Amino acid sequence: MLPFTQQQFLAVFSDYNEAIWPSQIVAYLLGGTAFLLLFRQTARSSRAIAVVLSAMWIWTGVLYHGIWFSQINKSAYLFALLFVIEGGGLILAGAYGHQLRFGFRRGAAAWIGASLVGYSAIVYPLIGMATGHDYPAVPVFGVTPCPVAIFTFGMLLLTIGPVPHWLLVVPVIWSLIGGSAAILLAVPQDWLLLVSGLVAAPLIAIRRVDVQTAST
Repeated sequence: MLPFTQQQFLAVFSDYNEAIWPSQIVAYLLGGTAFLLLFRQTARSSRAIAVVLSAMWIWTGVLYHGIWFSQINKSAYLFALLFVIEGGGLILAGAYGHQLRFGFRRGAAAWIGASLVGYSAIVYPLIGMATGHDYPAVPVFGVTPCPVAIFTFGMLLLTIGPVPHWLLVVPVIWSLIGGSAAILLAVPQDWLLLVSGLVAAPLIAIRRVDVQTAST
């Protein structure tokens, strides 16, 4: 069903991670900074978080999909375009349009969001190691598609205002593509991606309706 084998898939990660080192460390630092900025709940902190998310999507789209993954799957060029579009959308909505306000608020959505953030950065690599996927032949937080999508769903749930629906289109599409492929390729740490899209998108949509109703 896939135009490449599991061995080829993991080999791409190995080559990619070795080539971009130490960008993985920078990605963790940026992700940690974005999470800490949630506690400030200012316009400037929200813009900074949007920039971090945007950088992750554009980096992953151009470098991972466009340069490395495209070597074994030509569909990666389309994925690269989608990821760059999402990155541009996050900049447009968060940094310039002021349509994203990040911060903690009470409710199940915030707890699920925080759980997804923690999963993408901490639990995700632990599951990979526990199932025999050793570095560098593994997806890494902040610089590969599935962890980036899970982290983004988590951060979008950690907002104190409505999230534009169009920002969810690409992450949901990737949750279906990446999550399904992860099952076929036996990458268990990516399986949550499929669930995260199906759970996070409706919660974000419901919260948008609640916010709009409360303001009228």
